[in-house]
Amino acid sequence: MGDIRRLNAIVTGRVQGVGFRFFTERIANRLGLVGFTRNLPSGAVEVVAEGAQPPLEELLAALREGPSAAQISEVTVHWAPATGEFHDFGVRYW
Repeated sequence: MGDIRRLNAIVTGRVQGVGFRFFTERIANRLGLVGFTRNLPSGAVEVVAEGAQPPLEELLAALREGPSAAQISEVTVHWAPATGEFHDFGVRYW
């Protein structure tokens, strides 16, 4: 299965109010990833996901596309070892 990794992504652009968090949640759950997504006060969306590298890469590709109403300016990515703290993937409201 390979190493379990942690992806932390900050997505900027027109990403709030366009269903971005629910788009992310749907894809992450389909890929069997765990973690969360949430809006940031800056107007960006944060995504923290843990799982095997291939599905994380697939999620990252989806984040770079976004839902149809979104306009992605940048996706800042940080990779780290998984912490194992998550049991599912969901939307957080702080």
